[in-house]
Amino acid sequence: MSTENEGNENDAVPSVPSVPSVPPVPAAAPEGTPPESGLPGAPASSASPEDAPTAQVPPVHPESAPGHSSSGERGPSPEQAYAQSHGQPQQPAQPPAPAQPPLGPAAWPPPPPAVPSYADAAGAQPWGAPVAPEAKPPRKRRAGGLVVAVAVAALVAGGIGGALGYRAADGGGSGSTTVAAANSPKDFKRADGTIASVAAKALPSVVTIDAQSGDGEGGTGTGFVYDKEGHILTNNHVVASAADSGQLTATFSDGKKYDAEVVGRAQGYDVAVLKLKDAPDGLTPLPLGDSDKVAVGDSTIAIGAPFGLSNTVTTGIISAKNRPVASGDGSSNKNSYMSALQTDASINPGNSGGPLLDAGGAVIGINSAIQSTTGGGIGQSQAGSIGLGFAIPVNQAKNVAEQLIKTGQPVYPVIGATVTMEEKSGGAVISDEGAGGTPAVTPDGPAAKAGLKAGDVITKFNDKAVDSGPTLIGEIWTHKPGDKVTLTYERDGRTATADVVLGERKGDS
Repeated sequence: MSTENEGNENDAVPSVPSVPSVPPVPAAAPEGTPPESGLPGAPASSASPEDAPTAQVPPVHPESAPGHSSSGERGPSPEQAYAQSHGQPQQPAQPPAPAQPPLGPAAWPPPPPAVPSYADAAGAQPWGAPVAPEAKPPRKRRAGGLVVAVAVAALVAGGIGGALGYRAADGGGSGSTTVAAANSPKDFKRADGTIASVAAKALPSVVTIDAQSGDGEGGTGTGFVYDKEGHILTNNHVVASAADSGQLTATFSDGKKYDAEVVGRAQGYDVAVLKLKDAPDGLTPLPLGDSDKVAVGDSTIAIGAPFGLSNTVTTGIISAKNRPVASGDGSSNKNSYMSALQTDASINPGNSGGPLLDAGGAVIGINSAIQSTTGGGIGQSQAGSIGLGFAIPVNQAKNVAEQLIKTGQPVYPVIGATVTMEEKSGGAVISDEGAGGTPAVTPDGPAAKAGLKAGDVITKFNDKAVDSGPTLIGEIWTHKPGDKVTLTYERDGRTATADVVLGERKGDS
């Protein structure tokens, strides 16, 4: 049925064409044969016989039906048959009409005549309209088909969608559907090598150091367990205020606090060793890495107490190596020099003395200094981190710690020459004279034996460029007394090299 006729059933004109209004049916249709649709191409109705229209149609044999042959082929129209039987001339051929569906039991009604009798009637019902409206399939079945389709689509999507689709197809209830997430396993453990795993292992071996001087002043820093005897490795400037007369305490991550004392400290290296009083059993030293094998871009993890916030963990990378750094402890005019590891891990005042770890949890440096934007220099001012932190390479710190534990005083390698401390001077310039008017080149010292003189400009230490006095000192202090090194220097516009065996100086002068 065309949708344009829906709702117009009661407006039909009483006149009916002379041909039957319903298709002829065979006299004896085989049992179980489904009824044909009333329109070509219309879907077959699934309605039961009780739901079919009640119009009665007398049985007609296909052989006697006008316009049909027993073979189903279309015969001459009534007008053509009359003209042939009475010898009347036939009408001229008309232009071919639009293609019509084939006639027969499966295609009813036949096409209307060329000029329907009701053509001029306004609002008349189309020719061949059925007497009663065709029964529509129940809405429930169509809706049920839609729900099943939605369910199938949801099931194809998988997961929760499938569960919801099944619920809709099964009950169609209005209640909400709750999907429970799987519970986290009770024995959940983080994989080895993650930052959380490394931090969890390292934190019990890191301490927050509180240093109080005799006059009540002091500060907070960080340290870490160096050995099972209770030695703690940290920066000199963390404990300097309480080293002579003061109080030192070390607090572990579990809150346990212990008194500590200074074993030895090296101002020039900015390294100090403490020892816990009444050290507990079961201390776990942090493993030490190899700072010489560190590469730019390696991951770093810093642990400390920035601004007093104990057990703080930050991460970053190695931004540079062999960075010449001179830093002061804030209480004297003496500086410390290092060929530092530079990192962008967040380091702030209070992180000093704490470990800088690699991705495996081994110590590769001691966090010691940050770049300050307030004073224009490098040190422990109250400026916050700007991503420029510096750590003493652990290989150097280990050598110093062993010296302090054994003798209580540091040993420094030297070349036996005084250099100017001006930065960016194109090299390390040997001064005209030393401190207190002493010779700039120590007689019979390593430099004098290698032929160096006042005014020479040292431009290389082994294969590393030297641009200033602090850079040269930082490089020298990465070695031990007795090591042989090669110095490249300029004199009177000419470049020369000299092999130097490093001497030693004990204690801070």
